[in-house]
Amino acid sequence: MNESQVHRGPDEGGLHIEPGVGLGHRRLSIIDLSTGQQPLFNEDQSVCVVFNGEIYNFQDLVPELEALGHVFHTKSDTEVIVHAWEAWGERCVDRFRGMFAFALWDRNRQTLFLARDRLGVKPLYYALLPDGFLLFGSELKVLLAHGGVARELDDCAIEEYLALGYVPEPRTIFRGARKLPPAHTLTVRRGLPIREPVEFWDVQFRLDSPLSEEDACAELRARLRESVNLRMISEVPLGAFLSGGVDSSAVVAMMASISKEPVNTCSISFDDPAYDESAYAGMVAKRYETRHFVEQVRSDDFDLCDELVRLYDEPYADSSAIPTYRVCQLARKRVTVALSGDGGDESFGGYRRYRLHLAEDGMRRLMPLSLRRPLFGLLGQVYPKADWAPRVFRGKTTFQALARDSVQAYFHSMSILRDDMRHELYSRAFRRKLSGYSAVEVFRRHAQRTTVDDPLALIQYLDLKTYLVGDINVKVDRASMAHSLEVREPLMDHLLVEWLATLPSSMKMRGGEGKWLFKRMLEDDLPREVLYRPKMGFAVPLASWFRGPLRHRVRDAVAGERLAQTGLFNPDYLKLLVDQHQSGRRDHSAPLWSLLMFEGFLRNVVDKGAGTPVLSTASSG
Repeated sequence: MNESQVHRGPDEGGLHIEPGVGLGHRRLSIIDLSTGQQPLFNEDQSVCVVFNGEIYNFQDLVPELEALGHVFHTKSDTEVIVHAWEAWGERCVDRFRGMFAFALWDRNRQTLFLARDRLGVKPLYYALLPDGFLLFGSELKVLLAHGGVARELDDCAIEEYLALGYVPEPRTIFRGARKLPPAHTLTVRRGLPIREPVEFWDVQFRLDSPLSEEDACAELRARLRESVNLRMISEVPLGAFLSGGVDSSAVVAMMASISKEPVNTCSISFDDPAYDESAYAGMVAKRYETRHFVEQVRSDDFDLCDELVRLYDEPYADSSAIPTYRVCQLARKRVTVALSGDGGDESFGGYRRYRLHLAEDGMRRLMPLSLRRPLFGLLGQVYPKADWAPRVFRGKTTFQALARDSVQAYFHSMSILRDDMRHELYSRAFRRKLSGYSAVEVFRRHAQRTTVDDPLALIQYLDLKTYLVGDINVKVDRASMAHSLEVREPLMDHLLVEWLATLPSSMKMRGGEGKWLFKRMLEDDLPREVLYRPKMGFAVPLASWFRGPLRHRVRDAVAGERLAQTGLFNPDYLKLLVDQHQSGRRDHSAPLWSLLMFEGFLRNVVDKGAGTPVLSTASSG
């Protein structure tokens, strides 16, 4: 099990085994290179921890714990965890500022304690086996390496994946394994039933800050600089990703103002100008005189498909995993730690879909749902589909959104295969097994916890709970760890996220401009061409791939034998998707990529671990 994750920690490996308990760790040495080995113990060896991540405020906690009588034998952030557990028990996580997933064994209390950071930067999987054993690990492959987790697929997880492109917490694609949700702990005491995970933090969008815009700009700068500074603590080479977008450029600007040496920056360029942002990254690198490294990704860089399937362990359909893998590969040639701009769009209100959703929500509020649903539902059915047009002119999509409530509409806009497409895609047998379950329930579960009636705050909260955790963080963690690279996200500092949630939405989106306050704060730091250009995203040319060099591959996979064997899908609809896309009548590139990745998952993960292929799924609630 431990060796299955050697890519996450190639420097050292350690095990601790005692009756009924086994802890394993692979180390990527970042802080306290000489004495930070894990598993790590307290003074009398009664408390042991294995830990993935960084506790950024560990230097502040050490003197406080020493004053309570604890003795430190290393200078690593890991040792803070064992002493904090002794001092504060399960509430120790409240004191940690950072990205973390850890497992702690307390022999005296016969207690195992699992914890995951507030925004789910670091992953943690677990499974309770029929014989009572609890398995856990940083990736699903760790659990699968044990051999006790059945590779039975979870019906509801398949529905969630085909809607969203990832399997959201707490499910995994396998019925017998779970993800520990962000900001949760799991306490297991020998001889007692396992309790449900317990939440220790949540972000509250209060939107009640009394600050003026000038004061908010000043405080934002101070908070961002402090967050970046905390994440620059390292005993190994450190740098940053620089895409040319606002978020990564802001992080580099702050790093340059702090560092005495030129900052190492890494960018990916594309040979297709429609996807290339490298000129903007070059502007920022020149302004701050960084040591800038650029490598080009070809527009036919699709050889990673099967490698990505093996890397992610479960179906994952964000095609930007390809350039993310490549930029991590480039960065690791130069540095061991890289800072990124991930998390900025969610907290600052930067996604283009936010502007469109707010415009639609304004229209929804003018008419009750009881009138909107039949009227716009009918228009959504009869209006022709226009994939070629900008979304604002796609009447069918807009009518479908107006026929829904706000949560349904946002789920609709985030869905790769929308409700009507999934209905057509599924076989009758699989629809019966789902018993009416829809992935929109993931959004509804989180939406019930929001505390303000503000349309932007609602979708920001939903993204922080779903898309950021299940898509962005998963993508970056697997791509970076595949190259033994640690990525740190200063825009996901929980104190910064909490503070931003107090600002009114008018400071985040104004006049159709997202990240309004953030961009205003950065006007003296970054070129206007970087701040106020249209957002591009980190994309690859799927549509042309599937009509060109991957034409036969996508047809063989999507309309081929392996997907047909599952009994999940309507074969005629699978063929229709391929035919419509390859004829140019429709752009089904995102749905086809999702199905291509699912087929690859079946071949590379499910079939490789079983004597015979899985032909059908096991039902799950």
